[in-house]
Order: sequence, then C-alpha cells, then structure tokens
Amino acid sequence: MSDYRAPIKDMRFVMDELAGFKELSSLPGLEEATPDLADAILDEAAKFAGEVIAPLNRVGDQQGCKLGADGVSTPAGWKEAYAQYREAGWNGITLPPEFGGQGLPDTLGIAAKEMLCSANMAFSLGPLLTTGAVEALLTCASDELKAMFLEKMVSGEWTGTMNLTEPQAGSDLALIRSRAEPQGDGTYRVFGQKIFITYGDHDMTDNIVHLVPARLPDAPAGVKGISMFLVPKFLVNADGSLGARNDAWCISLEHKLGIHASPTCVMAYGDKGEGAIGYLLGEANRGLEYMFIMMNEARLGVGLQGVAIGERAYQQALAYARDRKQGRDALTGEMLVSIDKHPDIRRMLMLMKSRVEAARALTYYTSGLLDRARHLADAEERKKALWLAEFMIPIVKGGGTEMGIEVTSLGIQIHGGMGFVEETGAAQHFRDARITTIYEGTTGIQANDLLFRKLMRDQGATAKLVFGEIYATVKTLTASGKPELAAIAQKLGIALKMWTDTTEWLAANAKTSLGGVLTAAVPYLSLAVVVCNGWMMAKAALAAAGYLDKGEGDLPFYRAKLASARFYADQMLPQAIAFAETVKAGDAAIAGLGDELFDA
Repeated sequence: MSDYRAPIKDMRFVMDELAGFKELSSLPGLEEATPDLADAILDEAAKFAGEVIAPLNRVGDQQGCKLGADGVSTPAGWKEAYAQYREAGWNGITLPPEFGGQGLPDTLGIAAKEMLCSANMAFSLGPLLTTGAVEALLTCASDELKAMFLEKMVSGEWTGTMNLTEPQAGSDLALIRSRAEPQGDGTYRVFGQKIFITYGDHDMTDNIVHLVPARLPDAPAGVKGISMFLVPKFLVNADGSLGARNDAWCISLEHKLGIHASPTCVMAYGDKGEGAIGYLLGEANRGLEYMFIMMNEARLGVGLQGVAIGERAYQQALAYARDRKQGRDALTGEMLVSIDKHPDIRRMLMLMKSRVEAARALTYYTSGLLDRARHLADAEERKKALWLAEFMIPIVKGGGTEMGIEVTSLGIQIHGGMGFVEETGAAQHFRDARITTIYEGTTGIQANDLLFRKLMRDQGATAKLVFGEIYATVKTLTASGKPELAAIAQKLGIALKMWTDTTEWLAANAKTSLGGVLTAAVPYLSLAVVVCNGWMMAKAALAAAGYLDKGEGDLPFYRAKLASARFYADQMLPQAIAFAETVKAGDAAIAGLGDELFDA
C-alpha cells in the first residue's frame, strides 16, 4: 500500500486562487495569516499526517476498538498519536486565541484537516466533532461553562461529541424522547439512550464533553421542545480538576462496514442512578437551533472527508497503475507496459484526479466564505458571505461524499482483482467512505436542505447571485481567445442553463406537485454539484492559463491543472443535461401508485 503524501501544491493553488487566502490577512483578526506562515504550517501538517497518522490507518482498520470494563480502548498507537496531535497544537489551529487557539483562517485550517483525514479518516473524526462542539459552546454556552470547558476542548485535552440519534429517532428529531429534569441548583438530570455516537467513549483523553438534546418536563411537542445540554463524562470541580464519574456510559459498540477504529457508541444517560448531571446550553427549547451550529461545521467537515479519502484512493491507484505491468500499449505497440499507459486506466485516473480537485476547490472556496462571514468589517457583506456559504454547504457535503464513494470504487477497479482483497488497502478506502453520505444528514437530507431551506428562503436571491458569478466566468473564458478555455466555457454555459432552467421548474411546481419536487431533489442536488464543481475547475483553468502565459511558477503543474479542468468539462459537465431531464421528470412514472408498485 502506497504512502500518503499531502498534495500541498494543489492545496496552495486552491487556497490562493479560488478561496482568496491572499486577501484574508487584510481582514480584522487574521493579520498573522501570511503566506510564509501558511507554507510552514502546511509543511509541518503534511509531515505529521504522513509520518505519524497515516501508518496507523491499516492498524486501526484491522484492530478496531474494544469495549471492556473500563470503557472503550482504541487501537495500538492511537493514544500516543493523539498526544502528539494535541501537544503540537493542531486541534486549536482555527479556534479563538482567548481560549488557547491560534485563531488562523478556516481556509488554512481546512487544508490541515484534509491531510489528517486522508492520512487516517477514523482518527480524524474525534477532532472534527470536538471542533463542532467548541463552535456550539462559543455561541450558546454561559460564561461560566465556557470558562470551565472551552480551554481544554480547544487544546484537545478533552474531546466533544454530538448526541442526536436515538433508537426510534433517526433523522426525525421530533421523535427524541431523552428528558432532562431541573434540580433547582442550575443543573439537570438527563435520562435517555443515544445511538451512533462517534467517539462517545475512548481512552485518548481523561474527559469527554457530550452535547445532548433532550426535553424539559414542560417542553412543547416536536422539534420546538428540544433543549441542548452539556453532559461531561466526569464532573468538573470549581478549581478545574476532575470530580466524580457522571452517569453517562457507553453500553455497546457498533460493528461497522468501515471506520473500525472510530468508536461508534450506544450511550446511556441516567441508567445507573438518578440521572446524568448536565447543564443547559443557551435558552430552553432552542436546542435545534444550537445543534445546527455544530451541524454546519460537521457537514462541511464531512464533505471534506469525501475529498480526503478520494485523494488517498487516487494516490494509491496511481502508484499501483504505474507499478503493475500488463498487456500491450494499444497506441505504440510496446509489450508488457505499466497499466497507466492503457487509455481506460488513464480515463479512470483522470476521473479520480479531476473530481477530487473540483470537490476540494469548492470545499475550500466555501471555507473562505465562512472566514469572510466572520471577519469582514461590513455587516451586509458578512451576511452575504454567510448566506453564500450556507447555500454551498449541502452541495459540498452531498457532492463531496458521493464523489468519495465513486472515486474509491474506481480505485478498486484500477487495482483489478487485487483491489477486492484487503491486503492492498484499496478496499478499506471504499468501506470507510461509505458512511459519509449517511451521517450528518443523508444525501437526500442535503438535497431537501438545498431546495427548501437554502434556495427558497430568500426567493432564490442567493442562487441567482451564484448563477451570475458562474455566467461571468463563462464570459471571461469565452473572451480569452484560447481554444481550451473556450471549450470549457461552452460546456459550463450549457450546464449552467440546465441548472437555471430546473430551478425555475422547481419553483413553478413546488406548490402544485410537491411529490414530484421531492422526488427531483437529489437529482437537482447532483446537478448543482456538477455545475459548481465545473465552475471551480473553470476558474482554476483561468488562473493556470494566466501563469502559463507569463511563464511564471511551476509550469508542469499549471499545464496539468488546465488539462484536469478540460477533462472535467468534457467528462462531467455533460451530465448536467441528464440530471436536468431527470429533475423535470419528477415522479410522473409513479405518481398515484401505492404499495403495489413494490409488491408486484
């Protein structure tokens, strides 16, 4: 199995040319985010990911986690690697300095996160959820709770979790039954069971901070009656030391298809006594609102997981294809050539490469929008950046994760029969990637979020802004006079028209044919993904062509980037036509049919 090497060249290109990292240091609070600092951090992150974390990927997959009398134990080397991760300060790279973080832009932090996830997806999940929990506490925790928990969570000394799912309540959070009883001293006793809790218990830190949605005794029914509680594994004394063990326990571990080294726990609250002691976060009955603070952070991070594991699978497939010799070169007649010389293998490798690059670009671009939403001086500009980022998040999450599955599957195909056996490691990437389209909201949930919460909340104003920016890119490509850029423009222009036409169709049918619109939601998301990723690749082609014209920089890299963008336009953007047809078909084939459709 090949080693992982962080694609720093492409990361820096995307950060600078598409996410706008060069301009971020001019924003208040980001003055230290200089190019030199970015280079140093990415170099160190690449070294840490490649040398410390990547070697544990196979170990974790084979050993998994175990639940014993003392709780969950992680695979060999996990605790030591996490200690190095924490001591080097990686956990707090983008978090606030007032709680011990480094306060660097997300646009830089996301590259370090990608490296960690590519190196070892199962390992990266703990820090991902801890960061999301920190963001939630920063927004809605009291000053007292912030002082008690945030510094140690920012440093990584303690980790955080999100406890949403219950046995009877998956995506439908209105069905949550966990309850919290006020005690009169400002604390609550929490009772209930949660399932699928990532890193709900482990042996890497001495405390875990659980964020647990539950209902108060007088809570209204449905999602309006959900409150959010902070429930630590160990209670914290007034001096900051750890106190008594709380009544919050992992009672079983899930046996999963992939991410074996990430402990997926069934958590029981209040089973062994009078309830787990918890603290209300923010206001009562606003838990769903607070939860989505974590959810947005997590969804962007999960979209990044698709990029990261796709990158790892591509690197491994490329190394194997260059080493494996088989067959005759159909173009030159040379016998027994490495399989990367065969046109179909080259096609699959380029599909992997271009799709990973496109999804990376959109993910980093969205991260740059979030930086601007936090740091721009003008309030209206901050709001605009936030709404654009929120519009893109379901596209990043849905598109990045679906891509990750398809790209890791292509990696197995390139390996041939050796990809289907565990020894090569290609199968692990596919297995690990498969969960990403499910957790933090399935692809269907992302599609509905895009359609009903993001597209329609402002009558399509944010979407029209995106359409306008893509159209401007098409015009610039066309005006360049370069055949390769004009070819990209032609494909992107057609794809954009498909997206705008289907958006108008959905708006016109939303009230009269809800079933058809809901059936069309995922194809519509897929269309948005193809167009937005094509847009990013088109912008990348413009930047690369500019450097090539000037003869500046890494010319082989820019030539490869231009070819990758053209390949994406030729091979992926035409799918927009098919997705548009699928959207407009709606549920016409099955409308009015009942269960006999499936029973016949």
